[in-house]
Order: sequence, then C-alpha cells, then structure tokens
Amino acid sequence: MASAILTFRVSPFFGINPKLKPRFRAERLASGDDNLSVYSVNGGAGSVMEEKEKKGSFLNGGNGSLKPRIEQKMVKKRVCEELEVLWDDGYGTKTVKDYLIAAEEMIKPDGGPPRWFCPVECCQPINDSPLLLFLPGLDGVGMGLILHHKALGKVFKVQCLHIPVQDRTPFEGLVKLVEEAIRLEHTSRPNTPIYLVGDSFGGCLALAVAARNPTIDLVLILANPATSFGRSQLQPLFPILEAFPDGLHVTIPYLLSLVMGEPVKMATVGIEGRLSPMQKIEQLSGNLTALLPLLSGMANIIPKETLVWKLKLLKTASAYTNSRLHAVKAEVLVLASDKDNMLPSQDEAQRLMNSLSNCKVRRFKDNGHTLLLEDSLNLLTIIKGTCKYRHSKKHDFIADFVPPSMSEFKYAFDEVAGYIRFASGSAMFSTMEDGKIVQGLAGVPNEGPVLLVGYHMLMGLELSCLIEAFLREKKIMVRGIAHPELFWGKLQSSSNEFAFSDWVKVMGALPVTANYLFKALSTKSHVLLYPGGAREALHYKGEEYKLFWPEQPEFVRMAARFGATIVPFGTVGEDDIAELVLDYNDWMKIPVINERIKESIRDGIRIRDETDGEVGNQQLFIPGMLPKIPGRFYYLFGKPIKLKGREDLTKNREDANDLYLQVKSEVERCIDYLLKKREEDPYRSIIDRTIYGALYSSVDQVPAFKP
Repeated sequence: MASAILTFRVSPFFGINPKLKPRFRAERLASGDDNLSVYSVNGGAGSVMEEKEKKGSFLNGGNGSLKPRIEQKMVKKRVCEELEVLWDDGYGTKTVKDYLIAAEEMIKPDGGPPRWFCPVECCQPINDSPLLLFLPGLDGVGMGLILHHKALGKVFKVQCLHIPVQDRTPFEGLVKLVEEAIRLEHTSRPNTPIYLVGDSFGGCLALAVAARNPTIDLVLILANPATSFGRSQLQPLFPILEAFPDGLHVTIPYLLSLVMGEPVKMATVGIEGRLSPMQKIEQLSGNLTALLPLLSGMANIIPKETLVWKLKLLKTASAYTNSRLHAVKAEVLVLASDKDNMLPSQDEAQRLMNSLSNCKVRRFKDNGHTLLLEDSLNLLTIIKGTCKYRHSKKHDFIADFVPPSMSEFKYAFDEVAGYIRFASGSAMFSTMEDGKIVQGLAGVPNEGPVLLVGYHMLMGLELSCLIEAFLREKKIMVRGIAHPELFWGKLQSSSNEFAFSDWVKVMGALPVTANYLFKALSTKSHVLLYPGGAREALHYKGEEYKLFWPEQPEFVRMAARFGATIVPFGTVGEDDIAELVLDYNDWMKIPVINERIKESIRDGIRIRDETDGEVGNQQLFIPGMLPKIPGRFYYLFGKPIKLKGREDLTKNREDANDLYLQVKSEVERCIDYLLKKREEDPYRSIIDRTIYGALYSSVDQVPAFKP
C-alpha cells in the first residue's frame, strides 16, 4: 500500500512542544486506486484566522409593504454567486469504511497533544466562510465528519479536533483548548458566528464551551450529545468492561459497533434511491461484506486502557456540562436518533429543548448512535433546512442561501416528492416571444430578474414538480414566496423530524415579505409568486381554478422597479389527483375539530405590517381529500411581459393596475387552454404513462398533447 509523509504547519489553537516532530501519514484508501486521500493539519493563522470580515449590509425593506419607495442598498455577496446550482457535494462517495481506514493511520502514536487539523476535502471554502470546529465522540480521531467533508468544506472553514489514543488530557483541559480556538476566531471576526459540531462526547464539550462564553456568537450542532450519559442503558455494563480480560478485548469493538451504530445504515451510504430493489440489496450485501472485517480495527482505535479512561471522561463531561446548562445562550440544534442503543438520545433531546433558551431538535427514527457515519441526510442539508447557516448575527434568506446540490436534488425529488412526481407525470409548456406554444420551458427567460406569477393549486400540489422541472431542464433555482407559517408558525414546530417545512427552505423558499421580494428581484433571481396565496391553495368546494387575487398591483410596481420580466402561468390537474370532500366550512360544522381550527387561527403568526392584512388573516386548515387514480398535471407559462424601461409603472398606479389585470387575465387564459387541451392527451392516465415509460423512456419524457 502506497504511503506519503506530509509536512504541516502547527495550528495556532494549541501550544506544542517544539522538540516533538509532527508526523502525519496518508495512504491509498482502495486497492488499485492511485488517488491518495490525504489529511493536512491546519496551517497556521493564515488558513483560518487572517480573513477579515467583508462588510455588507442587509437591505432595509422599509415598512414592509410591496411599495416601490424602498431605498435600494447594496446586497452583500451571496453564497450562490460562488456555488452553482446542483453542485457536487460529494455525499455518498465516502463511507464508514473510509473512516476506519483513515482512523488506522491517524491513531499511530507520535507523542503529541490534542490538535486541530483540516481534511484536504475542506481546504477550499468560499470567501468569508464561517469557522466550523468538529469535536469528536468517544473515538477522539476527529474523522467523524468524513461523509460530510466535501459539502461542509465548501461553505465552512472546517477544523477537526484530534485527540491521540494515549492522550489523557482532562475534560477541563479540552474545554480550554476549544475555548482558546473560538476566542481567537472571535477576536479576528467578531461579527461572524462560530460553529461547533459535537458528536456524543463532543456534544458535552460544545455545550461546556458555550456555557463559559455566552457573549460569543456560537451555533451548536449536537449529534446524540452525551449529556445523558448518567442515564445510559449500558451503565450496568461499564464496570464489567474495566474488568474485561485483555485477551478478550478484541471482541469489544464488534459489540460496541452493534450498540453504538446501525451497521445496515452505515452500509447503505452511497446507494442511490433510483436503483431497483435487487440492485440495492446487491450493493448493501457487498458493502456489509467489506465493512465487517474492518471493525477489528476498533480495538486499536479504542484499546482497553483508553476505553476505561474515555468512560471516566464521559462521566466527568456529562456532570460538568449539565451543571452549566443554564448559562448556555448559544443557538443549538440537537440531532437525535430513535435507535440509539447507547444513550437515551430522544428523551435527552427533549430535555435540552426545554432547558436551553434557543434550541431546536431534529430526530432521525432509523438511525443509531453514530448518526454522522450512517445513511440519513447530508449534515449541510440539515443545517440549511433549519436555517442555521449564516454569516452574521441573523440568517438572511438571500445572502446566506446555499444552492441545492445534486445529492439534495436527487433525494428531494426521488424520496421526498417522488410519489407526487410519479403520480402527476407533469407536462410543461411555455410560450415563445412570437406567441408559439412549445413543450418544455424554452419560452421562460434564462436571465433574471424573472417573476413567475400563477395559480396555486389545492394544497400547493404543483410546487415540487415546477421547482424540479426548472432545476432539471434549465439549472435555474426558482425562489418561491411562501407563507410565513412554514418558517415561524406551528407547522414549523409540529414535528421534530426533518420534514416538508425544512425541505422548502433547502429548495429556496422565501418568507412572504416585501423586503425579501425586493432582495430577490434586486439579485436578478427567478421568483415564484402566488398572489392568491393560502386562500387559493386552501380553496373551498367548487372553487377549483378560480383566482383569489388581492386588488393591489404592488408586485407589478416592484417588478417594474427592477426591470423584471413577468411570466404569467396556469396549472391544472388537482381534480385529476384528488376530490375535495371536506373544506373549511365543513370542518367548522364538526365539534371539537372546529375548536382546534379556531385555536390554530388565534395562535396564527403575525409578521409585522406585512401579514396583518391578507396573509396574516388567512384561515389555515387541512382540507379533506379523497384520492383518485392519478391523472396528470399540466403547466403553461404564458408569453413573457418585459418591464425593462417601464419605471413609470412605479408611480402611475392606473397603468400598473391595467398591467396587473392583464397578468391575471393571462393566467386565466392559460388555465382555460390547459383544461381544454388535456382532453387530447393520450397519456393523461397514470396507467398509460407507466406503460409508455416502461417501454420507451423515463416518466419525465412521456409526451403529452400537441400544443
């Protein structure tokens, strides 16, 4: 096996004995592969600390109404200007096998103290990236993020803590080590948040540091934190481990691997959801076969003496941290596994959420204790979906937006929205500038700013297929203006699982405020706007395909201010998927349920002036629907209306209103056209589309009526 000796500069985060010669090795990770996977230890202050914060101001949205009096200011450079849509985040290319091989090299004794290092996959982040410090679990290797290195390394300056196997630094010593690192970074960039990702034991370490530094802007991501160590279901076994004969210690790693993680979830990493069941089983079997022999290496990663020391360290860390939880002021996200056989992580997540002032929880029902090494979601996806990624004091949905990666695109539209995409078989049509209707999205301009204005189908069923089509066909991220309930209301907190409300943020949704519409258009984005909003998406029986638009033409005036192109569009197909059997009026006639709806409306969120009117007073409920044998969704994007050079519309309210009525009329015309033409589609039924797809092409390429 080929190997390479690497030289490295010492991290400024810790002192090191000058007599000690740093030593670090990198070896080939797969036989027959000439590519080396190497890991470089952090190279001095220049690699993390010398960046000065680039000043940039948020746009001031004025009074929040959609009026063109908002003063335009410079928007700070956005992440999406440096990362293209559907970028390669590398998720699935590394597995727990790579972790075990890398760990074998890193644990070789060199006599050095705990230290920071930066994996080479993380060495080229975008400009002005915040610092992310990874604090490892029981193993101390520091490679626990190996599945996520490439993705995190694009938007963070990643530094991982390595605690040598023979090191016996007490818990308070480790706290001071991390504390020194964050204070140094805070001195260099006081207005930029610092991220601490703590895995198990590292979760205790992160919380302890946060408690001692309440004035530093910290964001804590805790994966099954070991603050519940005192209530571990394995407590009775720990004294036995200390008395375990040395000759039998080699069996401990196998036992720990079954307790700490889910081997099947580990082996599932990298298996694509689009594969057939038989192909998935074959890959899973091969991965498990390759993984099991490597588990013996755990005996070297955690030898008996180190295991006994680490268990005592865990006990100290848990007690130390729990006594200081009241002092934690940091922003905290707890990731908890339902199948954690080592710690009661679900109960602990709930306790932390109740104890900490600013804490969110996301639970993963199929994962074990080693969540970050198992098949679930990319850690960056979780950070994005929970709005934790930011460059300043507050998350900005424009400046801090990270475009979806290819792995997120596949997961979102194969797993999350896979059924609706398959069942609806969406057919897209657009109108060229000469008025010709063509299949596909060729008629929609590629260059922004573009404002897509259309009809909102029942429950917003058309959304996922529309976003997917623009990403797949044009690699354009459409920023949807969404109801605030998805961001700050009860829908956001009703479930602790990573769910739909999180995915809409990953896919670029924006809160319905004038400020964000202003910012989106000013950055030449493609913006999706439904003037009918929730009233249209939650319409009553007999109101399908009817527009409920407000009378104010403010979005026209806003679009004119930036010379945007308005593209009206219509969608049909909700009546081909389901029948509305219970609407708001029906629910209000049912005792108990009507009280819950009233309570939900009373507790509905109000966002300053923007939502005190139409948006804030919309009645939210879940309509009762009866599924049908699926038909098809149809979309028609009308002829683009260019407003470049029409700044007069910002002042002439009468002309703006005329254009507003023109847009509304065009949406209605698109709907009428689709309702008529769908009768000519030979593949309107899911049965016909499935047969065609099996014989000729994929579901995305099934033809429709001729326009």
